[in-house]
Amino acid sequence: MPNHVQMLISPQQTVAEITRIIKSASAREANAVLNRRGQPLWYPESYDHWVRTEREFQEIANYIEHNPVKAGLASSPEAYRWSSAAAVAAPQ
Repeated sequence: MPNHVQMLISPQQTVAEITRIIKSASAREANAVLNRRGQPLWYPESYDHWVRTEREFQEIANYIEHNPVKAGLASSPEAYRWSSAAAVAAPQ
């Protein structure tokens, strides 16, 4: 999605540390592409939710994969370049 990131992960570190690493690295890259320095890229907040069942995991994955379709950015989940659905559908 152009204005936010959604991930469904099984963390091996704290969510705060994972978020810090992702935001830091992506902000450096984006600011380099945009030719700017010292400007924040991300809002300070984030939202996390602990998944409790396999069914809930699948429902969240389905929601995330269909978000670009609902936003009109792709015709199907597999057609969205950054989707896990695209990665699963790609031939090996």
